[in-house]
Amino acid sequence: MRQCLALLLLVLALPAAAQIYKYTDASGNTAYSNQPPNGTKAEAVELPPLNSVETVVPAPPPPLPTPRSEAQNQNQNQNQQSAAAYQVLALKDLPQEEALRANNGSFTVGVAIEPRLQPGHLLQLIVDGTPYGQPTNIPRLQVMELDRGEHSFSVQVVENQRSIQQSETVNLTVQRVHAGRP
Repeated sequence: MRQCLALLLLVLALPAAAQIYKYTDASGNTAYSNQPPNGTKAEAVELPPLNSVETVVPAPPPPLPTPRSEAQNQNQNQNQQSAAAYQVLALKDLPQEEALRANNGSFTVGVAIEPRLQPGHLLQLIVDGTPYGQPTNIPRLQVMELDRGEHSFSVQVVENQRSIQQSETVNLTVQRVHAGRP
């Protein structure tokens, strides 16, 4: 067993083209060496071919994009936005020519969108020019405890917190009834 282990260690430590010699030393033990011993009969050991792995050179990385002018970048951004544009993006389920009665200031707003919302896109309600609530992929947006009075509403399609498209703004008066009034 020790002889096999010694042979294995020798084989692993030597370069692939080296020759291994087997001989019996002065104590009568079998020994292995990469050089034939002086004055001792040694035989060359035929080893099976070593395993090898072909190295694969990786493909070169793609070339870096050439610098573009600001106008080219804006053109590309506009083309990307046009490609991602929705034909229909509008608020719905809101009164057209009258005030919205919401006694506690809470109501839902529907969103008409065509084609369907693309993966990675979310809807963000805008109330009085400010994002309201969390972006969602559900075309029903909840408004909670909004103060009475005149408000403007629109909806944006956002991707990675960047606006892609915005609906027309709808102005609406919210009516609330205060508790305690007869």
